[in-house]
Amino acid sequence: MPHATLLKFGYPSSVIFEGDFWAVTLRPAQTTLGALVVICKEEATAFSGISKDAALEFHQIVSAVERTLLTCFHNDKINWLMLMMVDPQVHFHVIPRYEGVRQFQGQSFADPGWPGVLILAIKIAVTTC
Repeated sequence: MPHATLLKFGYPSSVIFEGDFWAVTLRPAQTTLGALVVICKEEATAFSGISKDAALEFHQIVSAVERTLLTCFHNDKINWLMLMMVDPQVHFHVIPRYEGVRQFQGQSFADPGWPGVLILAIKIAVTTC
């Protein structure tokens, strides 16, 4: 059965892709265009607690996520945030960063925090997918 953090982020309906140990989901609050949550499917509540197999797969997931975001949205940087203050199982908020405005499906997306600290309070509603 999926753990609480997976369920909080809409697993399995929000999954973009997944491996044996990790699920990549669309982040419900789009702080910037293409924001994701990468969630370990194990019950670990500390990064040091994930299995060696999960750690090995994580490298593949990171490569796939970064390559896909760059191809789709031409981000300038990526912030990988492991906060885990509310949701206990190991997960990362993946926030693409943009120097300029991006257009996607008729909508404009800016990164008002660029080039400084990410403004997490911003939540962009995506009306089309």
